[in-house]
Amino acid sequence: MKRDLAIRALDMAAALRQPLKGCIHHTDRWSQYCSNEYQRRLSKHGFQVSMSGKGNWYDNSMVETFFKTLKAELIWRNRWETRRKAEGAIFQYINGFYNPRRRHSALGGKSPLACERKAA
Repeated sequence: MKRDLAIRALDMAAALRQPLKGCIHHTDRWSQYCSNEYQRRLSKHGFQVSMSGKGNWYDNSMVETFFKTLKAELIWRNRWETRRKAEGAIFQYINGFYNPRRRHSALGGKSPLACERKAA
């Protein structure tokens, strides 16, 4: 993954979600997340930085589960004419369905946004 893609994703997520200062941002130790530019952007957005321990692959289990769900519910069921259309579909899946409406057993049957609102 390129550093600029990770930075654009971070900026987009911060703009959409407007996290409170001190929100924990957890990543693995890949170079795009360790880059000076990415770390400066985290600071600018007010994140508290958290990185996985060296060789700690258990940290990835949650994101691996998300990608499995994304593939099963969207990717393997569709084909897109262009990369841009695929990106739009993935964006819509995450922000229009997965976060606001999809119920998660780990969250007591609530969507991530409903759980977040309750916690706030």
